[in-house]
Amino acid sequence: MKYNMKTKNKIINVALLLSILGLIDAIYLALIKFLNKPEMCLEGVGDCWSVNLSPYSSIYGIPVSVLGALAYITIIFLLLIEQKRPEFKDIIIKLTFGITTIGFLFSLYLTYLELYVIHAICPFCVVSAILMTILFIVYIIRIKEVL
Repeated sequence: MKYNMKTKNKIINVALLLSILGLIDAIYLALIKFLNKPEMCLEGVGDCWSVNLSPYSSIYGIPVSVLGALAYITIIFLLLIEQKRPEFKDIIIKLTFGITTIGFLFSLYLTYLELYVIHAICPFCVVSAILMTILFIVYIIRIKEVL
């Protein structure tokens, strides 16, 4: 599916905005983890601290929030490269589709853990899951450009 330039730019700007918001959210979650400050969690809104203390908040010692930040940084980087080097658009869209697919599926897994294993909800994690879900939908739309 081909879009006019104005629509394409809007889609890219939406993806960029969502990725920047996701990066801010992930950095905040990482700060809560690294600074070990439960007061940074929103009191009375979910249970960010319990989720942050759970064994599922890290993979091989790397906080999940850091992995999320790396995913968002990579998406931002790829979007910026696409703007500067449109000849790489096809591969960039495919790569970003892959990243958002993994991010979406991982967000589903983490949300399952929050609901059914940890029995606590982190509002910042929910924000990240929503942002990654919307990015995934954006890239379902965008992948049609290169197929």
